[in-house]
Amino acid sequence: MDGNLLTVAEYADLGETETGYTELIDGRVLLSPNPSPDHNHASLNLAFQLHDQLPERHEVLLSLDVDLGLAPPDEPGFSRRPDVLVVERGARQRVREQGGMLRAEEVLIAVEVVSPSSRRTDNVHKRDDYADAGIPYYWIIDIDEPISAVLLRLTEEFGYTESQTATETVEITEPFGATIDLKRLR
Repeated sequence: MDGNLLTVAEYADLGETETGYTELIDGRVLLSPNPSPDHNHASLNLAFQLHDQLPERHEVLLSLDVDLGLAPPDEPGFSRRPDVLVVERGARQRVREQGGMLRAEEVLIAVEVVSPSSRRTDNVHKRDDYADAGIPYYWIIDIDEPISAVLLRLTEEFGYTESQTATETVEITEPFGATIDLKRLR
């Protein structure tokens, strides 16, 4: 392997950066700035709203690395850090016992809260990466006025297709029933 490109395991061994956060794209470390207070507020509030509405078999987590599984373990890898994740309840225990990071197959929903510097990445690159990784649902929350949500569902033929767009309240029926007040994210 090229000494400048990292596997997912090598990336995980790097630990946290002093400022901002990182993601691994095709073996290359991508540094992103720390989120704004508004961005953090939106992510946390969305997590609070989802928490009590989730089925027992799922839980909500914030801003964790996910091994997208897009490359063999010994080749340059891919890891993204969604702002909010809905995962299988056993995922944290598996990481605790086995190490590593969350795996794409443990993620039901990946959510990105759009920042001015991440608009194209969230709407194009992460959309493609999460679809390629097989994450069933991807939500894009834009906190600029008017605050909006685009909810995407993975299909076998076309990658993600838009299942719903909303600007005030989101009533979802899949993959579980929930109501999200988007105005509370601002």
